[in-house]
Amino acid sequence: MIKKASGQAKLLGTAICVAGAMLLSFYHGHIINIGSSSIHWKYADSTGSSDASTKSSSILGPMLIMASAAAWAIWFIIQAKVSLKFPAPYTCTLLMCIMGSIQCIVIGVGANHRLSDWSLHSPGRLVASLYAGLICTALSFSLTTWSIQKKGALYVSVFSPLLLVIVAVLSWALLHEKIYVGTAVGSVLIVGGLYAVLWGKEKEMKQDIAAMEAVKLGEKEGREKEGKDDLEMQCNGNSNGKCQAIATS
Repeated sequence: MIKKASGQAKLLGTAICVAGAMLLSFYHGHIINIGSSSIHWKYADSTGSSDASTKSSSILGPMLIMASAAAWAIWFIIQAKVSLKFPAPYTCTLLMCIMGSIQCIVIGVGANHRLSDWSLHSPGRLVASLYAGLICTALSFSLTTWSIQKKGALYVSVFSPLLLVIVAVLSWALLHEKIYVGTAVGSVLIVGGLYAVLWGKEKEMKQDIAAMEAVKLGEKEGREKEGKDDLEMQCNGNSNGKCQAIATS
């Protein structure tokens, strides 16, 4: 597969996506002056105006992101194996949501003991909880599991770095964050790598379809040849009149 152009495109595209994600995460560079967003979100304005007392780490965040990406990749591989033996994406999603809910409850109870931290009286908390549960978890996992079952783990996982590009754009538009050179270059690499992988996957699918058609054509010709051989054997064992009757039937 590596010797073919489709395999080389998939391998090169995956490497470019990973390089773009690493560049977007670790390198900032100069600020690109593209202006500020015209969208004014009150929550973002209040967050930006408040002085954060905690110190941020430029190493811990990317390392945790890499650990999350590794765990996410392992889940893709496991889910691809599970879909072969248990092709039920909605049932798998239900089981994963139940197990994830139990883990979140245990961690949440251990981290926050006050009942006020669990309150959903605020509209923002209620909307965030519903969105995280229904869209980000239930719908996302069910569609991802279904896509892995249909297209495979590599096809689905290659879209993961695209999340960084979407987050960068939305952060600039909603949270008034800056766009850096590393963000722009990393985004271009991610999109280019994604295009290379999709191109290789499409070409590979066309080659598989052509190979299947060639196999079917060969089987059809083989059956026709066997039928002719059987007819000749019947003709050799019978008289000429019977052979002509068999040929016309």
